[in-house]
Amino acid sequence: MKPRPIELLAPAKNLECGLAAVDHGADAVYIGAPRFGARAAAGNSLEDITRLVEYAHVYGVRVYVTVNTILKDEELAETERLIHDLYRIGVDALIVQDMGITRLSLPPIPLHASTQMDNRTPEKVRFLAEAGFRQVVLARELSLQEIKRIHEACPQVSLEVFVHGALCVSYSGQCYASQACFGRSANRGECAQFCRLPFTLVDADGKTIVRDKHLLSLKDLNQSDRLEQLLDAGASSLKIEGRLKDVAYVKNVTAAYRLRLDEVLSRRPEYVRSSSGSCRYAFTPQLDKSFSRGFTHYFLQGRGEDVASFDTPKSLGEEMGTLKEQRGHSFTVAGVKPFHNGDGICYLDAQGRLQGFRVNRVEDNRIFPAGEVPRIPPRTRLYRNFDQEFEKLLARKSAGRKIALRWALWDTPQGFALSAEDEDGNRAVRSFAYAKEQARSPQEANVRTQLGKLGNTPFEAVGEADIQLSGNWFLPASVVTDWRRQVVDRLLEVRRIRYRRELQVWKPTAHPFPVSSLTYLGNVMNGEARHFYQEHGVASVAPAYEAQAVPGAALMFCRHCLRYSMGWCPTFHKKRSPYREPYYLVSADGKRFRLSFDCKNCQMKVYAAE
Repeated sequence: MKPRPIELLAPAKNLECGLAAVDHGADAVYIGAPRFGARAAAGNSLEDITRLVEYAHVYGVRVYVTVNTILKDEELAETERLIHDLYRIGVDALIVQDMGITRLSLPPIPLHASTQMDNRTPEKVRFLAEAGFRQVVLARELSLQEIKRIHEACPQVSLEVFVHGALCVSYSGQCYASQACFGRSANRGECAQFCRLPFTLVDADGKTIVRDKHLLSLKDLNQSDRLEQLLDAGASSLKIEGRLKDVAYVKNVTAAYRLRLDEVLSRRPEYVRSSSGSCRYAFTPQLDKSFSRGFTHYFLQGRGEDVASFDTPKSLGEEMGTLKEQRGHSFTVAGVKPFHNGDGICYLDAQGRLQGFRVNRVEDNRIFPAGEVPRIPPRTRLYRNFDQEFEKLLARKSAGRKIALRWALWDTPQGFALSAEDEDGNRAVRSFAYAKEQARSPQEANVRTQLGKLGNTPFEAVGEADIQLSGNWFLPASVVTDWRRQVVDRLLEVRRIRYRRELQVWKPTAHPFPVSSLTYLGNVMNGEARHFYQEHGVASVAPAYEAQAVPGAALMFCRHCLRYSMGWCPTFHKKRSPYREPYYLVSADGKRFRLSFDCKNCQMKVYAAE
């Protein structure tokens, strides 16, 4: 059986992040289009995307562009022009949500089904595959068994799964709380992060169950120790979340997953890397040094672990130890990790609120805060959410990615010929007319030295150069350097020419959609999307939530369940709650949201209270 290519897919907020993702080991990069991406604050110019494409393709790295919002009728023409522009500059695929896009006049560019489409069943994924989608981004909530069932039912489509980063508490594409409360649609790229707000949980009688906690805020995903299981379940694309994250995050997290994934690939020949070059790092990647709210496997092994981060929606960072004593203007810490001047330290106070300070100076295990010294009780757990020395390492050139090549030099009747063949079998040969003169000293060592000087190129020489000369000919260093430059330039041209961008001509289909009617949950905002579903057997298509009033609509559909978190799940805990339902979330401004528990589907729903 042919090995299955595996891609590590990294995020890019901007060009700098995209280039860093390539340098630190990504096989593919996803970046926002100038408009219509699900992170409205992370749009990029066509010029920057062009530069990223040109750089990435040298390494065989693909560039995917997000055009994954739902669209108004009047936006379709502009979207069509944008897609043609993206195809023209060499983008490899588009990540889309709106089915109306499939009815536009499209260039032959592959489409990937965004997780905003709510892709969590074999039936839905099979429909998308038969419609022509080349890759489907699965819902974050799925277990290994659910991913495996989808792969077995739809082996013809590549499955993309999230492995790291922030988690939405509602199934993606099925969250309307931001639109309902703030007029900012998550499906239009303007999520106001309603789920990160503090709430008080009360029961039907108004009794307070929990006060002022971030009850919908989840920990961050970290599947770095589950990559092999994900591949065996059928995942082909491992996606790092983070199109709003900074370049330090992209560098550290991409490098960490590159190393973990390479370890798996080294002993599993049925899986192969999908891009070229190897990376060397000037730092040791550590996931707990980048932004996180604490880590979770979420539901990969089914329900079981605590997935929420009730105390704070902000980054805690790495655990550093506990406070032993406070003496004057300093703290003594019991821990084994060293602090640095300028570090950011945080902790949870007696009320469970996140507090913090910067380190002014360090003496062994004693730290002196900058500015006003907080009062912290002994045995308080301390975290570092900013490591000054680590950030300095990442701010420099923290990685290099090189494609292996082998040199060969031989003489010809007219002079000499030099060739370079890279790790992918691309070969460049140049012949040079040059007079042969016997040298006074051996030349071979100098020739090898000059050929090995590949410095700022994407290449590195491996093995001994194959030098086959009929005499000890005089070859000045400047001449060999010029030949080397010409052959490298030619090899880069060959790599660009031989890069094969996947093409796809979208063809109309009429196979039945898994359901015969769509409510507001279908996110249909334009006539072309409505026609698409009608052509696929959907008899009733309601407008999107953003386009109509939907009285009594569920605003969130969550696998995270507060009844489970409180220990009152009738399925898992078999324990009765001391409080009377329904429960309500009350926000800081007094708005109330009713909770409903669908135990059959193991789901919690959030409604605006009547």
